[in-house]
Amino acid sequence: MSGKITDNLGRASGLIKAAGGGGKVGQVLTVQNSLVESTTSTSFATIADLSIAITPSATTSKIMTFSSLTCGMEANHTNFRLMRDSTAIGIGDANGSRSRSSFSIYETTSGQYSAWVQTFNWLDSPATVSAVTYSWQWKVSTDTSYINRGDDDSDTANYARTPSTITVMEILA
Repeated sequence: MSGKITDNLGRASGLIKAAGGGGKVGQVLTVQNSLVESTTSTSFATIADLSIAITPSATTSKIMTFSSLTCGMEANHTNFRLMRDSTAIGIGDANGSRSRSSFSIYETTSGQYSAWVQTFNWLDSPATVSAVTYSWQWKVSTDTSYINRGDDDSDTANYARTPSTITVMEILA
């Protein structure tokens, strides 16, 4: 093939137009938690062993978070919220007595045979070059909820244990 390479304006300048500056991935980190944990807390509490720290390379970097959590419960509301250090992010607007959460799982009947898998993605702008830690908090309305198993945890092949994960990806500006 011969001829001149043109830039995106169609001029025969012989130059290759440089790619845009943003959108490149700087780093990717992930954590997996397969330990079973339970809560009866009606106030938000941190899920143990499910947090990850990342140090952005520039204040203009964004952090894309990908999370997958498995929760088991019976006749219960369980609310979850994503945290950046001690700040809740990716939560709904305040409205009356409603819980400001990233997502909520509600089981209206006997759900002891179920383990609900919920994914949540959030693009964050921490505006820092200091390490930031992403984690999850949860709370229940009544009863007990579990991470990484269903409400009924009978020792048979019909019941599963599953992992929960957080993956963070630095997106360069």
